[in-house]
Amino acid sequence: MKLPSLKCCWPLLLALTLPSQAQDTRHVPHGSYTQLAIPAPACLTMNQPWEGHWNPCSTADHQDWLQDLRHWRDERRIRVGYDGSRYARPSAAWTQSSFMQAQMMVEDRYFYDPASRRYTVDRYLDDLVQRFGGIDAVLVWPTYPNIGLDDRNTIDMVRSLPGGIPAVKQMVADFHRRGVRVMFPMMLWDQGTRALAKSWPDELAALMKELGADGINGDTQDGVPLAFTLAADKAAHPLVFQPEGLPSDEALAWNLMTWGQYTFPFAPTVDRYKWLEPRHMVNISDRWNRSKTDDLQFAFFNGVGWESWENIWGIWNGITPRDGEATRRVAMLERSYARFLVSPDWEPHYPARQYGVFTSRWPLADATLWTIVNRNEYDSDGVQLRVPYQTGARYFDAYHGVELAASRDGDGVLLSFPIEARGFGAVLMTNAPPDASTVASLEKMKAITARPLRDWSAEWAALPQTQTPVASTKPASSAPAGMVEIPAGPFDFTVRGLAIEGGNSVGVDVQYAWEDGARRFHQRSMQMPRFFIDRYPVSNAQFKAFVDATHYHPADDANFLQHWQNGSYPAGWGNKPVTWVGLEDARAYAAWAGKRLPREWEWQYAASGSDGRVYPWGNDWRADAAPQPATGRAVATPADVDSHPQGASPFGVQDLVGNVWQWTDEYSDAHTRFAILRGGSSYQPQGSIWYFPQAYRNDQHGKLLLMAPGRDRAATVGFRCVTDAR
Repeated sequence: MKLPSLKCCWPLLLALTLPSQAQDTRHVPHGSYTQLAIPAPACLTMNQPWEGHWNPCSTADHQDWLQDLRHWRDERRIRVGYDGSRYARPSAAWTQSSFMQAQMMVEDRYFYDPASRRYTVDRYLDDLVQRFGGIDAVLVWPTYPNIGLDDRNTIDMVRSLPGGIPAVKQMVADFHRRGVRVMFPMMLWDQGTRALAKSWPDELAALMKELGADGINGDTQDGVPLAFTLAADKAAHPLVFQPEGLPSDEALAWNLMTWGQYTFPFAPTVDRYKWLEPRHMVNISDRWNRSKTDDLQFAFFNGVGWESWENIWGIWNGITPRDGEATRRVAMLERSYARFLVSPDWEPHYPARQYGVFTSRWPLADATLWTIVNRNEYDSDGVQLRVPYQTGARYFDAYHGVELAASRDGDGVLLSFPIEARGFGAVLMTNAPPDASTVASLEKMKAITARPLRDWSAEWAALPQTQTPVASTKPASSAPAGMVEIPAGPFDFTVRGLAIEGGNSVGVDVQYAWEDGARRFHQRSMQMPRFFIDRYPVSNAQFKAFVDATHYHPADDANFLQHWQNGSYPAGWGNKPVTWVGLEDARAYAAWAGKRLPREWEWQYAASGSDGRVYPWGNDWRADAAPQPATGRAVATPADVDSHPQGASPFGVQDLVGNVWQWTDEYSDAHTRFAILRGGSSYQPQGSIWYFPQAYRNDQHGKLLLMAPGRDRAATVGFRCVTDAR
């Protein structure tokens, strides 16, 4: 059937398919409602000569732009039926001054001490106070990148933290004692591990209530659905939700916080969500950039916060000393004047007198604050602002902590003060003498700004990593029972890490002793000495012999031999690789047996020989050479260690790939410990790219972040041993 022409109706159809917006708006982008940023007036950024004639913004230009934005905001609120009542809840008041939020890996060595087996919250927070003035909230991250190593789900990853729920609850209380709010993440993409017993909203509401936590970050989420807020309310423990973005402006009503993942043009953009709801808190998240000046300037201009995310999945991207000092100053100002930064009459891009200096005006009934950033690469001095004249008003350079001498200019006054290159400024106008808290803030700012930011280094540096030493064994002249001789010979050790993020930046993956920094891709020509390696991974029966002989029991026994009952393995499991053993347990067994764990390149040489083959058996995958992958939600029972002889390496070493991961070397830097796992396991949770990646190839390895023995043990990790040769 021939369809009628739609040509005559095209303008109407186009209008119907455009995103809902204020029909007469000229300056807000006519794009998707997920657009986070509202551009500054075009006249604020100088044209190059070939881009056409440029005139700086006039007062009329600014008023036209501002009126247009206000019109758009008023109409947009009507269009989405906006209800901002949740922002007035006492339980949510903390969000409106939560300017500095840290995303913190639970594996960070400043946060947990495995020797004393306790959370060291004070040590963690004291470090942040010393380096950049501390935080208002923390996002405690216990899941990715380790999730998917076995079938523990998002909830299980919290419950398996050291000390279990009682210790985690005390950890949350320790943060609260220091005035820091606590959030945990949720991963709705986690649909491949163990299924939840109840709905996601109910599970999370119950867990957060049990812990006493304050909120939840929605990882990868474009808005946390209202059902989660309602579930928390029903549990009588209201929570704040912080997705990465929003699917619609209507969701502002129940998502009281978001991340700001910006681009940074010269003239600061206006945050869409903050403009629609001035009480909304945005924490700018920009984890990979090594300079945070843009983040801090856009946050200060918009009256919002910053996400200090230094430990990125065990990759350290620490802020520079200059950024640390800038953060301290911005945080102090925002905390001191937080009441201004929710002003419903916020005026972004209030006219400044100097090119490249950008200002937001935050008026209240009794006083007004201006937050100012200098985007230029040079200092700015002289007249910066012209503000309305008010009889009896006093003006303060709130950044430098000094009172300003205003120069009368008709119905206004001119204010002069310096702002250093890529720096910050703030002005306070008050009709009454400053109160005690304002005086205290001025005095503190005067003290800490006595030195310019340029006195602090802006140079970024990676953290060096070191390998945990491996002691040699008593050398053997011939292969001990159950071991295979690996002859001396040349070896091209080529391997890459499978970390999902970070590209090949310095700091990703591992730093071997011969390298000057961590990186993803590694290659070294080696002359391998002769050694002996277990033909098979250590079995449950072998490990039981060790336990029976030594009565070994670790101090941190959480999850130790979790699959055993009454001191023994399940029937029929004697010849299966032992799992639920941590790195310390494996080392203890090896020492008892007169052996040690293999260095990673020894494991790889034993698996590949000297011909660079992709898999132990050759260059093509063979389904009969390894266990069948387990793609359900549960970890499969391991195969017997000798059940796939077709998978043997050139030296006859078996069960190297696809049954259980195997411990090798341990590395650490000042903030993270991790172990290199080899061989992969049969468990392959489905449905997300974010699960712990498998490493079946000889030139791949996994990097497992370490926290505590009980936490590190898994249903999919075992080990084999090595003995040195004469």
